[in-house]
Amino acid sequence: MASSALASLGWIAAPGLAHAAGAQSAGSASNVPPDGPAEPLVLLARAELARLGPAIAQHDLVGIADFSLPSNQPRFYLVDMQAGRVAHSFLVAHGRGSDPQHSGRVQRFSNEVGSNASSEGAYRTGEQYIGKHGRSIRLDGLDSSNSNAEVRAIVIHSAPYVSAAVLQAQGKLGRSEGCFVFSDDDHELVLERLGPDRLLLAGMF
Repeated sequence: MASSALASLGWIAAPGLAHAAGAQSAGSASNVPPDGPAEPLVLLARAELARLGPAIAQHDLVGIADFSLPSNQPRFYLVDMQAGRVAHSFLVAHGRGSDPQHSGRVQRFSNEVGSNASSEGAYRTGEQYIGKHGRSIRLDGLDSSNSNAEVRAIVIHSAPYVSAAVLQAQGKLGRSEGCFVFSDDDHELVLERLGPDRLLLAGMF
């Protein structure tokens, strides 16, 4: 995530959190066990909930997509704020515009309409609906870096290009048009746990 965006998320302003991030391998603050303590992620989520105030009604669970990790690793975390732990971790696809060469890693973020890229920043989860990808969740971008989420139709949905079979075949997931895309199996749990009016963070943490 660009330094200006990190500052807007309170990342740089939290020396303890930045120090914890630097201590992790590959520079990833969320390089934690799939289910276990995740102090840097919890601190990040708390700082963001405080920054956003009444914009986020539900504070019990926060979703965090750490796009510093490649797509072949579980990099979407559901953080239980009361327990201070990662409750679940999942594979999630990024946008094709963020990875034009299909390397499996995010190279850039964009908020531009037509970019097909992932956008960094804070989102509020909205209502569920049935669309061309089945059950999905609308997202409202709360920062200047993702303010076009609604007009770009950036949502949470599932697709066949996110699966263990795809990983086995090509070593990386397929790419979305900027949406947060999960496997069919994981998608139901993500929708069930996140629901409306919760915080979803995306960036390189």
